[in-house]
Amino acid sequence: MSAALKIAGEEWRYWLRSNLALAVIGLFAIILVSVSLLPALRMSAENAARELHQAEAEQTFLSQPDRHPHRMVHYGHYVFRAPVPLALFDPGLDSVTGQSMFLEGHRQNSATFSTSVASANLGSFSWLTPALVYQLLAPLLIILLGHGAIIREREAGALIPLLAQGVNGRTLILGKVLALLAFILLLLLPLIISALLSVAQGESLLAVMSLVGVYFLYLLVWAGLALLVSSSLNKRSSVVATLASFWLVLTLVLPAVAVNNSSNALPIAGKIESELAMLTENHELSDGHNVPDAAFDQLRTNLLIEYGVDRVEDLDVNIRGIVAQTAEETLTDSMNLYAENRMSQELQQANIVTNHGWITPVISIATASRAISGTDLEHYHSFLRQAEIVRYDFVQGLNKVHAEQLSYVVDINRSRDQESERQTRMDASNWQVLNEFRFEASNASERLSNASTSIIMLAVWVLGLCGLLAWVGGRLKP
Repeated sequence: MSAALKIAGEEWRYWLRSNLALAVIGLFAIILVSVSLLPALRMSAENAARELHQAEAEQTFLSQPDRHPHRMVHYGHYVFRAPVPLALFDPGLDSVTGQSMFLEGHRQNSATFSTSVASANLGSFSWLTPALVYQLLAPLLIILLGHGAIIREREAGALIPLLAQGVNGRTLILGKVLALLAFILLLLLPLIISALLSVAQGESLLAVMSLVGVYFLYLLVWAGLALLVSSSLNKRSSVVATLASFWLVLTLVLPAVAVNNSSNALPIAGKIESELAMLTENHELSDGHNVPDAAFDQLRTNLLIEYGVDRVEDLDVNIRGIVAQTAEETLTDSMNLYAENRMSQELQQANIVTNHGWITPVISIATASRAISGTDLEHYHSFLRQAEIVRYDFVQGLNKVHAEQLSYVVDINRSRDQESERQTRMDASNWQVLNEFRFEASNASERLSNASTSIIMLAVWVLGLCGLLAWVGGRLKP
């Protein structure tokens, strides 16, 4: 082990003498600061804006004047998804999925997209995030530093005296690995600092440690590839060309192939097609506005029997509100079925992409990073479900007010004159049925569980490369 440490120290001395390590670290720091500072300021502003909009939306709903309860059902309410702390490092799907949603009766609206301010601020580099810097650019820096680790010794003729002095190939490679490990830790330092800062914002320490851990595994993969190629070829030009090809294929080509494969393997009906099918079915179910609809004959009969009366006018409840409650429940069941089916298909597509992590570590790290950060597809689906709970609860709460506090006779005569209409206005205190909405991300254990498959893939990549390096080290020749 002492020989390996000595080799690692000599490697660092070479890097420092040539200013190579300092130049690479400086370049990485500049890139990372460039893509982190403006997004950090923007995300902080967006977070504050969304929380303000959420508070304003709730206040606006609760401060509505006396009115008919069903008007409040259609008046609706907005919910906003505030970014989770680690979204500063890896926004994941947040930039392409909706951040707010309008909630109303009888409908499940789509989440609306974030504004284009971010793209305008960053220009053509709006896609670049700290996570992508680590996923795409950090491997290039490792290649730049590590490609010559063994080939340099071979070209300089230093392998012969090293091996003659009793330093075997495995020890030599281990020393180079230790040198690159120290470099990787330096590269990870900004991530460690930013991740720890997110703990102060409420993030779990387990999630932070897991995020740093998966990026450590990922960069180890590239260090292993650099050393493996440097140990296996005899010309520096061949080493550089091979590693550059690896980078292009693994980071750009194969991820694109994975996405195309998932789309071809599991086509999903378009949004318009899906919504038309759902609306057609919902139209057959009735939305509860037409009380005489045959769909509610049995309900009307059951109510008359339950209350022991012969006419709906004599019921102790307003059948319009009861019908609205029943229809909303039926419609919601139907809409949830469509929504869950679509989300299931989206997850199946995502899993197909994830499985390509066996052939490219970039997909593994991207999937694991989004899952641990709380910016993956499952968290977007969680936002949709949490918003739907708020929507259904306040709509049914208003329908209950309609059924229990508004007389049926007054209700059906509300269009007779202005006074009749005024009598159908319920007191504004009834709008307290609205629950506060604050998006809650999954706990760290659940996120880590979601990332487990990708983490295993990265570990297999590392172990496989370690095995190959050990084998190449045993056969290393000048």
